Amino acid sequence: MSRKPFLVLALSVVGISFAGPLVRLSAADPVAIAVWRLGFSLVIVAAFLAASGEWREFRGITRGELGLAVVSGVSLALHFWAWNASIRLTTIAASVTLVNLQPAVVAAISAIALKEAPSRKQVLGIVVAILGAVVIAAPDLGAGLTRGNAPLLGNLLATSAAVTAAIYYTIGRRLRRSLGIWSYVAIVYAAAFFVLATIAMSLGVRLAPQPPREIAIFAGLALGPMLLGHTGMNWALKFLPAYVVNLTVLGEPVGATLLGALIPSIRQIPTVSTLVGGAIVLTGVIVAANNVTDRYASPARVKGKS
Repeated sequence: MSRKPFLVLALSVVGISFAGPLVRLSAADPVAIAVWRLGFSLVIVAAFLAASGEWREFRGITRGELGLAVVSGVSLALHFWAWNASIRLTTIAASVTLVNLQPAVVAAISAIALKEAPSRKQVLGIVVAILGAVVIAAPDLGAGLTRGNAPLLGNLLATSAAVTAAIYYTIGRRLRRSLGIWSYVAIVYAAAFFVLATIAMSLGVRLAPQPPREIAIFAGLALGPMLLGHTGMNWALKFLPAYVVNLTVLGEPVGATLLGALIPSIRQIPTVSTLVGGAIVLTGVIVAANNVTDRYASPARVKGKS
């Protein structure tokens, strides 16, 4: 029985946990951050695409598959735009928690579109994890009503980013059955890049030049959250249902919150509600992930194209 998909997901959680702190450290416009992040990622993906020979798959891709991949890329672009903006308006803990409510949306879409409904135990785990997310975000939700619109707007943007991310991962689950990892993410990341570049130009956002510090942050976002995080999760979508992959990333708020507390220039010390909510989230993840290995990681399911 292979546990490789779960090991990859564990590494992916580590990668995406750096996204919130890195975005918070950047002084660039949220759209510029996303464009540069995807630009660096495409350079890396292009190298793997050439080395693996998966570029040959483009010859056999159908119009339907190409259309779905482009929709996935557009969803990813909107996800990055909304989430990067939310980080500036609310706390890292609230933003990464609300954006990771996506498993509930993914579970519903998967049951209807992919015929992959979660078990009762997995539904229970998702509900528990979401309750933990609400506990973490509750102080900021209240602040949005009492201290102005910024925290509330940030929380709403993070929630919309959860919906677009759910669409992105659900489509990934569908297309990864027939496409290799590098050919798939090449189309998706390229579509997201062009959408965000168009948005940047229409809004008059300056993309270049950028100072060396910002370039280093963008490169870090490409290597950690993008290559290790998103690409790792897209790889796992071939072997695991989308809601399982998304449930696993609910560990991100814990990692991002710890990093936000440890990095001196951010220094966001977790509140009691954040710590309690984090414990509830992890409990929900453990409940839902229990016995998932037996259902989805059998040798027959992990053979074939990566």
